[in-house]
Amino acid sequence: MTGTLPAAAAAEATAGLPAADFFDFESLLSAAEQAKLAELREFLAAEVAPFAGTWWNNAEFPAHILPKLAALELSAPAQRGYSHLFAGIIIAEMTRVDTSLATFFLVHHDLFVESLYGFGSEDQKARLLDDAANLRTTGAFALTEPEHGSDVAGGMETRARRVPGGAADGGDAWVLNGAKRWIGNGTFCDYMLVWARDEADGGIRGFIVDATLPGVCRSRIENKIALRTVQNADITFTDVLVAEADRFAGISSFEDTNELLRGSRIMVAWQAVGQQLAAFDVARQYAVERRQFGRPLAKFQLVQQQLVAMLGNAVASMGMMVRIAQLQQQGAADMPQVALAKSYVSARMRETVAMGRSLLGGNGIVTDYRMAKIFADAEAIYTYEGSFEINTLIAGRAVTGVSAIV
Repeated sequence: MTGTLPAAAAAEATAGLPAADFFDFESLLSAAEQAKLAELREFLAAEVAPFAGTWWNNAEFPAHILPKLAALELSAPAQRGYSHLFAGIIIAEMTRVDTSLATFFLVHHDLFVESLYGFGSEDQKARLLDDAANLRTTGAFALTEPEHGSDVAGGMETRARRVPGGAADGGDAWVLNGAKRWIGNGTFCDYMLVWARDEADGGIRGFIVDATLPGVCRSRIENKIALRTVQNADITFTDVLVAEADRFAGISSFEDTNELLRGSRIMVAWQAVGQQLAAFDVARQYAVERRQFGRPLAKFQLVQQQLVAMLGNAVASMGMMVRIAQLQQQGAADMPQVALAKSYVSARMRETVAMGRSLLGGNGIVTDYRMAKIFADAEAIYTYEGSFEINTLIAGRAVTGVSAIV
């Protein structure tokens, strides 16, 4: 439910009005990309939108829709020949309908699958990539720790110790000990990419860990007020034995990990765009439908001012992300640019969803009207893949030459 009218009447109430993509950035996509985006929208409208509120309320992940999602063939779009702009817009569009589903998608595809493409050995790709890209198996990205989020690069406590001849086949193995927290998809994933510090030299290593290995313990983080459909986990590793064949040969330092995080940070910024598109959609529909003092809310000047401010934030945010996508296409998007985009767009998102929640009055705090869910989910986006503050200071370091982080 998004307002006070039946669904058909609600759709009619806003029919013919301009889209939230007020500057028509979607027109920059190729014809094939626009057609694929239309396919995604049909899937989301039929399989996700009617049920997303219930999943969120119940904190249940809809595993049953994954085969249909896989059939869209959207995994790691750039690897399939699509543009970076298209990759961003599909994340925004998923977020527009359900932030949790978009978060699952980017954790699995933009971190796990892209990691296999970028850093996996030929053997690892042959064993894992096809099933992962087609969602027959699912993955997680285990980096953040209970005591280390923004400072995990220097503070990582999870340890890896090499054991010559320790594998079942007589080859070398690694023993992992430590803990990870806030791991999206962590409760049900088949594999996780685990980052650990090598006891021998202090370097950062990456491992593909079968989630069923002895010594792996997973528990769901309860009582969340955002992204409730996403299954975040606390994970502990106690003397977990991982074969050398499952170490990421392409990872030798945290800088390698940063290559992945830059891409995922961009996708989370696109989520912030999607949140604003969703908030505008819901707020405008409500303003057109809802009557107070004998007329629609949309007839009041301050309501129109709020809607235009929300739209302006969304359009400005989308414009910035379109430029980031163009820089990605050229191989030129650097971390300070990405950090500025993530901090700016997430700040505009927070303003936008707050205005939307206010516009709905008391109905803005119940998930029946969607805005409460949008408002709550925005807090996760504001924080993860680098908090607003950390991303601001990364950009600040670039423009001043002086670090204020440490």
